[in-house]
Amino acid sequence: MPAGDPAKGAEIFKLRCRECHTTKKGGEHKTGPNLYGLFGRKTGQAPGFNFTSSNRSKGVTWGEDTLFIYLESPKKYIPGTSMVFPGLKKAQERTDCIAHLHEATKRTE
Repeated sequence: MPAGDPAKGAEIFKLRCRECHTTKKGGEHKTGPNLYGLFGRKTGQAPGFNFTSSNRSKGVTWGEDTLFIYLESPKKYIPGTSMVFPGLKKAQERTDCIAHLHEATKRTE
């Protein structure tokens, strides 16, 4: 997996993800869940968000490696997900986005 650039990832998130997701502590759920505290959390576990049973039962813990695979094709990684995003096909875009998410969703407590 190539090294990610958080600044480039922030731009990718702004253009491709922000419409459906927030990243700040206490942020609202939109079409997709708030992503604060994403790393180390299991699929389908953001409190207050109504996940599909596919997301709840996947049982994967989110980390750089799992996000790298998921972000390429969410529907392929979790069949039955309601996420309509087609994915980020370029590996560098995925690692940049993951680097941004690592900083933007990091728990501060």
